[in-house]
Amino acid sequence: MIRRLLLGAALCASLTACQTAQQPAPIEAAATEDAAWYIGSMPDKPFDVPLVDRSRMDAKYARQTVNYEGPEKPGSIVVDIDDRMLYLVQPDKKAIRYGVGVGKQGFSWKGVASVGRKGVWPSWRPTKTMKGINPDLPEHREAGLDNPLGARALYLYQNGADILFRIHGTNEPWSIGEQLSSGCVRMLNEDVVDLYERVPVGTTVYVKRNGRYRV
Repeated sequence: MIRRLLLGAALCASLTACQTAQQPAPIEAAATEDAAWYIGSMPDKPFDVPLVDRSRMDAKYARQTVNYEGPEKPGSIVVDIDDRMLYLVQPDKKAIRYGVGVGKQGFSWKGVASVGRKGVWPSWRPTKTMKGINPDLPEHREAGLDNPLGARALYLYQNGADILFRIHGTNEPWSIGEQLSSGCVRMLNEDVVDLYERVPVGTTVYVKRNGRYRV
């Protein structure tokens, strides 16, 4: 869908007809509103990464380096479900902080896992739980700008097994800071690309709620 929105926005910019007073159809109005979230793109393969207009977001969700007093070792990922923040712990009591979207009530997982594998523009399959809730979901969706996993995904494992919990990109930037997903942690595509480049497979991930990540 984002591909269509971005192409539509580019087409509107090049056609004077888009500047007329004609009343847009509802779908065109929605496309225009969604496209307004984007200000360009970042080169990537096989798709360019749409760049979000961060002025539309709360500044606290911007990627930034902050002080960090937690006990986790440098290189660890810490996700705070309550604050909607992800921290990549750095040396000298610092962390790179990213704003995230999290699972809606009853879907958020907490615990300790590791990055079992990483994916660039991954394909997506809904879980059985998601299909049970929404049978109309497709069985499979190929990589692309409208894929729910976005530009990158970190797949979390425990004891060598995939726990079906992901840290991934999103094509819904307005959901950052919200509790809307089916359980996974979503990031702006440009942010998840940055995180992906910084962490190797095997990275420890702590996901906590109410200040705790122990079940």
